[in-house]
Amino acid sequence: MKIIYIAHPISGDIEGNLNKIVEIARHINLTLPNVTPIAPYFLDCHALNDDIPEERQRGITNDSEFFIRRIMDEVWLYGDKISNGMKQEIRQARAMNIPVISKSEGTKAF
Repeated sequence: MKIIYIAHPISGDIEGNLNKIVEIARHINLTLPNVTPIAPYFLDCHALNDDIPEERQRGITNDSEFFIRRIMDEVWLYGDKISNGMKQEIRQARAMNIPVISKSEGTKAF
C-alpha cells in the first residue's frame, strides 16, 4: 500500500479548498485501492486559528513532523496554483527524497 500526501492550497477560499481536499481523498479512496491518502494539516485547519501566529506555527510544526518521519511515499500536488505552504512541502519532500507528483494543471509548472 502506497501512502500519499495530498498537497493543496488552503488560503483564499479556505472552506472551498478544504472541501476540495475531501473530494480528492474520497476519489483516491474509491478509485485507487492500493493508495492511502493523508492530509494531516486538514485537522489542524479545523482545530487551530491560522490568524494567531503561535497556532499557525504549531500547525506547521505538526505538518513537518510527517515529513521528518517520512510517513508518506509520495507527495501529490493538487489545485490551481502552488501556494507558499505547498512550496514548503515540496522543499521538505525533496530534501527527504520523497517523489513529488503534479496531479492538477495548476501544479505542473513547478
